Amino acid sequence: MTSTRDPARPFGRTLCAMITPFTEAGTLDLDGARALAARLVAEGCDGLVLNGTTGESPTTTDREKTELVAAVREAVGDEATLVAGVGTADTRHTVELALAAQKAGADGVLVVTPYYSRPPQEAVEAHFRQVADASGVPVMLYDIPGRTGTRIEPDTMIRLAEHPRIVAVKDCSYDFLGTQKVLGRTELAYYAGCDEHVLALYAIGAAGCVSTVGNAVPGHFAAILDAFDAGDTARARELQLRATPLIEAMMAAGLPGTVTAKALLARLGLPAGPVRAPLMPAGRETADGLLALYEELTAA
Repeated sequence: MTSTRDPARPFGRTLCAMITPFTEAGTLDLDGARALAARLVAEGCDGLVLNGTTGESPTTTDREKTELVAAVREAVGDEATLVAGVGTADTRHTVELALAAQKAGADGVLVVTPYYSRPPQEAVEAHFRQVADASGVPVMLYDIPGRTGTRIEPDTMIRLAEHPRIVAVKDCSYDFLGTQKVLGRTELAYYAGCDEHVLALYAIGAAGCVSTVGNAVPGHFAAILDAFDAGDTARARELQLRATPLIEAMMAAGLPGTVTAKALLARLGLPAGPVRAPLMPAGRETADGLLALYEELTAA
C-alpha cells in the first residue's frame, strides 16, 4: 500500500491494535490471526498494528513477531496497512526487529520510547533517529509515558519530525496541550492511542486512531470518524459517548487491554486464546460484564 498512501493519513485512518491469538497450548495461532485480521478489515479497519503491547510483544519471540506479520499480510493483502511494533529498550535490537518486519511485509513500524532505563531526551531522539535511518519503511513514534517511564517531549517530537521517515505518532501521552503544540508545528500524522480520545483528537486534526477496543467493535470507531468527516458532529459525539462504558471496562478497570480484549473476543467466539504470563486471564464475572456492555453497544 506504500504507493497509494495518503501523506495526511500514512497508515490509514481506523487502525486496530490487534491482539495476538494463541492456541490453548499457548503457541502462536496463525490461522486465528489470519481470520481475526480479515474480520477487522471487513468491518472497517484500514490498518492493523501488530506486535504492540496489546499484541503481547513483551512475551512473543522475534520469530513469532515475524511470522505474525507475514501471516496477516497474506490474509489481508493490500486491503489494509500493516504497522509492526518493533520497539524495545535496546536500540540495536529495535533496528533488527524493524528490518525483519519490513522483510515480512510490514508497511511501517511502531517504535515505542525505550523503557525502564529512562534515557534523557537527547538519547530518546538518537534512538528514534537510528531506527529510522536503518529502516526502509515509515516510522510511527509511540508516546506512552505511563508504561515506559519516559515521554517524548513536544520539542523532541518537533525535531524528530524533520526526519523523512518519521511520519506519525501513536499518542497515549494524555497531554492535549503538548499534542496541539506538535500538531501546529509539524506535519506528523497523529493517531489517538487511547480510545476515549478518538473523537477529541480527531477534531483537532489527528489522522485517526489505533484502537484496542476496536478488536471487538471495529465498525463503531470507523462510524465515529465517518460521522465527523460527513460534518455530523452531533452523531460523532453520540457514538463516542455511547462507547464510553465499554471503553472504561476494557481500558480503565484495572486490567490490561490485552486481557479484556481476549476475554471479550473469546465470549464472541472469535480467535483469541489465553494470555501469556505474567498476565492472567480475566475472571468469569469480568468476561460476563464485558459481553453485556458489548451487547448493549451493538444493539443500539
